[in-house]
Amino acid sequence: MAEHPAYPVGLRLTGRRVVVLGGGQVAQRRLPALIAAGADIRLVSPEATPSVEAMADTGEITWERRPYTEGDLAGAWYVLIATSDAEAAEAASAEAERHRVWCVRSDDADRATAWTPATGHSEGVTVAVLTTDARHRDPRHTAAIRDAVVEGLRDGTLVAPHRRTRTPGVALVGGGPGDPDLITVRGRRLLAEADVVIADRLGPRDLLAELPPHVEVIDAAKIPYGRFMAQEAINNALIEHAKQGKAVVRLKGGDPFVFGRGMEEAQALAEAGIACTVVPGISSSVSVPGAAGIPVTHRGVAHEFTVVSGHVAPDDERSLVDWPSLAKLTGTLVILMGVDKIGKIAEALVAHGKSPDTPVALVQEGTTAAQRRVDATLATVGEVAVAQEVRPPAVIVVGEVVAVGPHGAV
Repeated sequence: MAEHPAYPVGLRLTGRRVVVLGGGQVAQRRLPALIAAGADIRLVSPEATPSVEAMADTGEITWERRPYTEGDLAGAWYVLIATSDAEAAEAASAEAERHRVWCVRSDDADRATAWTPATGHSEGVTVAVLTTDARHRDPRHTAAIRDAVVEGLRDGTLVAPHRRTRTPGVALVGGGPGDPDLITVRGRRLLAEADVVIADRLGPRDLLAELPPHVEVIDAAKIPYGRFMAQEAINNALIEHAKQGKAVVRLKGGDPFVFGRGMEEAQALAEAGIACTVVPGISSSVSVPGAAGIPVTHRGVAHEFTVVSGHVAPDDERSLVDWPSLAKLTGTLVILMGVDKIGKIAEALVAHGKSPDTPVALVQEGTTAAQRRVDATLATVGEVAVAQEVRPPAVIVVGEVVAVGPHGAV
């Protein structure tokens, strides 16, 4: 007789007893989901991994440190048998059958009355995949299907229409340092759901090509400024589209609040009564040096790093940077937006006590296919940047960490 496929169902285990036999790696993987489901978990096992023991120590589960005995499944709604004791597994499975308790067996799926699907989560949706043909059960295949569906939901390549009314508003999304794969999962999902995207030049441009045809993409650098300053014009564009009931994404490079004027936009939206969501992004101040093989901190070399803007020179009265104090620090200095001012910046650091031999690296277009790294010292960086024609966007790293990695020779 042909075997019938398993019937998929979602168990509501909040406050209901679940018994887990065995405290090894299988239990370690399965317990977090049972805890998240609110189950009253009773672990029966002589031993447990450190992670499982920590769950017991924090009160997330109750651990009885002994082998299984008849009657341990009394009052249980669900049982997970994950013990290496074959005799105990058989006895517990038989007890579960007698009491009509659904039982998962990690040692023998064919003897179980329930199977654990490959599960994943995305924005309040649980994706669960089960093999329907028991003769060709392949956990790797079901996991691969699960991963493909969840990834599609998260990155927006698999879009399901929302049946609820979306609340119009603006999301300030940090797009990361340039590589489109380095945007956050939430940022990519919001981008896929947008009606309007107002994008910076330094945002991950490749993501814009993936947007559906109906999405209006606006280059922030080309907004007609009229009598307004550039930032005020962008603020007004965000407010105007949001008031039309549209879902607006302000796509920025790096993180919205790291030299991204994100707070200025958030304040303008708040004053206009527009809902605003901030999605942090991976800042180029850390990620770009990392992509170039430079750690901003390293044991025995640098216990601190400081990020500053170099868009105005040290001798400019508009500068808010305390360059004399920075010259006295022993950690790493990361300079953003400072390519055309790096000569004067280096002179100021040396004048206030920094060694002229301090290593410097300029990383242009970091994390993208066009990334390149140029090394120098504080004494030579001004001339080297000009000679090597380093252009923005580039992140400048000053400090001994530059010489730590395999490309550290100056």
